[in-house]
Amino acid sequence: MSETSDGDDASGRRRFIAVGASTLVLALTPHEVANAATLLAVRVWPAEDYTRLTLEHDGPLTFTHFMVRDTAQPLRLVVDIDGLDLTPTLKELVGKIEANDPYIALVRVGQNRPKVARLVIELKEDIKPQVFSLEPVGPYQHRLVLDLYPVNPPDPLLALLRGQAKSRDPDSAHSENKPAAVSQRAATSPNTRGAPDVQRIVTVAIDAGHGGEDPGAVGRAGTYEKTVTLEIGHRLRSMIAADPTMRVAMTRDGDYFVPLSTRVAKARAVHADLFVSIHADAWIKPDARGSSVFALSEHGASSSAAAYMAKKENNADIVGGINLGARDRQLQRVLLDLSTTAQINDSLKLGNSVLRELERINRLHKPRVEQAGFAVLKAPDIPSILVETAFISNPDEERRLRDDDYQGHLARAILAGIKRYFAKNPPLARNPLT
Repeated sequence: MSETSDGDDASGRRRFIAVGASTLVLALTPHEVANAATLLAVRVWPAEDYTRLTLEHDGPLTFTHFMVRDTAQPLRLVVDIDGLDLTPTLKELVGKIEANDPYIALVRVGQNRPKVARLVIELKEDIKPQVFSLEPVGPYQHRLVLDLYPVNPPDPLLALLRGQAKSRDPDSAHSENKPAAVSQRAATSPNTRGAPDVQRIVTVAIDAGHGGEDPGAVGRAGTYEKTVTLEIGHRLRSMIAADPTMRVAMTRDGDYFVPLSTRVAKARAVHADLFVSIHADAWIKPDARGSSVFALSEHGASSSAAAYMAKKENNADIVGGINLGARDRQLQRVLLDLSTTAQINDSLKLGNSVLRELERINRLHKPRVEQAGFAVLKAPDIPSILVETAFISNPDEERRLRDDDYQGHLARAILAGIKRYFAKNPPLARNPLT
């Protein structure tokens, strides 16, 4: 081992011991370690939208952070954490960075000074960091969260169009300028919107519930709701992508956290015609079973159970962890207050169509579409439903939710319900490129 100094330190004189290629360690006395806060876990959640680093610890910490944009060295984010000593758990963070992480090249950790740990995050591109703390909630104690958002985020609509182009058969390239049609025939199928007969591709936004720091409900056999919802979402996406009259976008495509308002914003960004949020229910008693479909309510929940479900699902932001200090929070709150009666009426029609298909493969928990104040359903201009596929808290239904064939049955039922809805409520005309 050889001694070196951390060039990110303002004084340039602090001494470290280099261990490996990317870890910086300073020898500590047992007394110093004993007085430090305990780091319980470190987690990394890479995604195309952003990468999140989470440090869970057993007591409050203070921190500072700054960006280093030195043209002679890699772009990096530096975070100093007061009250935290270097431990094997903190050093685990180095090995958790994957080579294909979109934004992080590597992480170095070191003891900047007694009781102050330093993270140096070398970046692949410029970011807008959000660094914030979270109070204990659910299964977690205190958390320090680092959200690394790109300065130039990916365009969701462009990604959708590129994905659509890739899914087309090359042999049918000559028909790219003639999109397959979803027919709207006012004469034979009464349409309350009164739109003329048009043809265009429709867009469905699939929202796989929970993800990342937010596992959702957990079955008795250890099945995570976030895993089941993503698997069903992927199956549904493949089925929709195979239909030339439709295209599909997902609010999350991997195991990472997406705030509820961001899910709504993503659907609106791709001009979705429908929004379907997929979940796997949980109840305090293991004998609860069956599928449910929910729509938004303007005037309170349709039942106490629906109110309970809405409150539980709306807590996803609290468990997953959102930065309440973010500047766009007020804008997000306004967005979620723009629900309309027309949207709710269309959502009820969509929900009923899906419910009628789900009852072919599973018993229904309730025979009608329930309503409550689900935050994720508050897009003002997109019919939106939340599908509770089954009770993951029921051991029998948990087993079925883990089965590939049953996941396929659920996806096909949801798709059949979507098509049933469009057959009676064709989409309005608009530019086929949007």
